[in-house]
Amino acid sequence: MKTLFRNAHIISPGIEIARGAMLIHGDRIAGLFPDGVPDAPAERVIDLEGKILLPGFVDIHFHGRGNCDFSDATGTAFRTIAQGKLSEGVTSFLVTTLSLGYETITGICRTAARYADHPEFGRPLGIHLEGPFFHPESAGAQNPAYLRNPDFAAVREWNRICPVKKVSFSPELPGGMEFIRQLTELGIMPSGGHSTADLACFERARIAGMKHLTHFCNMMTPLHHLKPGMVGGGLLADDVFVEIIADGVHLTEEMLRIILKLKGPERIMLITDAMRASGMPEGNYTLGGLDVIVRNGRATLPSGRVAGSLLQYCDGLKRLRALNLFPDSELIRCAGSNQANSLGLPGIGELKSGFFADFVIADDTWTPLSVWCGGREQFSKTPGVFREIS
Repeated sequence: MKTLFRNAHIISPGIEIARGAMLIHGDRIAGLFPDGVPDAPAERVIDLEGKILLPGFVDIHFHGRGNCDFSDATGTAFRTIAQGKLSEGVTSFLVTTLSLGYETITGICRTAARYADHPEFGRPLGIHLEGPFFHPESAGAQNPAYLRNPDFAAVREWNRICPVKKVSFSPELPGGMEFIRQLTELGIMPSGGHSTADLACFERARIAGMKHLTHFCNMMTPLHHLKPGMVGGGLLADDVFVEIIADGVHLTEEMLRIILKLKGPERIMLITDAMRASGMPEGNYTLGGLDVIVRNGRATLPSGRVAGSLLQYCDGLKRLRALNLFPDSELIRCAGSNQANSLGLPGIGELKSGFFADFVIADDTWTPLSVWCGGREQFSKTPGVFREIS
C-alpha cells in the first residue's frame, strides 16, 4: 500500500520543507515532494495540517524503561521497553547491557536475538556492550563485582548470538589497543568510557580505531589546562563521535553549549542512558544489581553517585533545540543520522527515498503525536487526530 502524508512541515538532515508531502510504500519511504503531491496515486492520503515530520529517533545507549531493564532478559521486558520508547519518538535502538556476569550477558544477547526476529515495537539494531571491560576507578554505577579486562573471545561469542554494534570500555586496560583492532576488524565500534585514560592514551586508541566516546564527559578524565584528558581529546578530534545526555543532570547547559559549538552537529549523538525508572514514579529501583534511589528527577546510588538517567528522548532533543545554536535541519542529525553514520546502520535516521518509513509526527515543540516504524503507526498520543482524506 502507498500512503501519502500531505501538508507536512518536513525536517530531515540538510532538508527543511515548510509545506510538503511524503509518500511511503510498504515499509519504505518512496519520496519527498516539496511542492505538493506526486503524480503517482496513493491508496491512502493523510493530511498533517502543518504538523512537523521528523525522522524516527535512534537511541543507541539506554538500559530500560517502565520498570524493566534489558538485563531482565525476558521478552516481556523487551516489549515493554520498546513500546514505551515509541512515546518518546524512538523507533530504533541498541539493546544496552551492563557490567554483569558472562552467562547473564549471554542470556541478554539470546533474548535480543529472539526479539529482533519478531519485533512487536520499534527496530532493534543489535547490542551495545556497556561493560564489563571498565577500569575499577571509573566504574561509576557499574557493578564492581563484574569488572574485567578486555576479552575479545567473549565479545566474539556474544556477537555470534546477536550482532554487537558497539563496545564501551576503558582503553587503558591491559590489551586495550589490541582489543580495539580486533573489534574494528569485526565491524564493531570501540567506544571509550568509564576511563582513566590520559590524552596520550586516547590518541593511541583513536589512531587504532576508537572513533566513539560513551556518555561524553561523564566518567572519563576531564578537561584540565595542563592535562586535557579524554574530554579534551574528544573535543579536538574531528573524526570522533560523542554521546551526550541532555537531561540537565549529567551536563550543565554551559557544557552542552561548549560541546555543541566545538563538535558541531555532525559529530554529536543524543542518548538517554535511561534506566528502568524512566517513565516511573519516584522510589527505589535497581541497576545491574545495585540499589538506586529516584528522587527529584535524579537516579542515584545510596552514595549519591548518579546512576543512569530518567530522560525521555524527545525531552533531551528539546533541551538541545532550546539552545538555538543550529538550524533544525542540522540539529536533527544528533537524533539519528549521526548514530547511523558512526555505527554503519543503513536505512535509518533520515527521511529519504529508500530508507525505512520510520518517522515522528510532532507538534511545534517537537512533542511526538504519532510515531511510525516500518510504515506502521505504533504510537498515537491521540488516536484519530489526523484527517484521512482517502
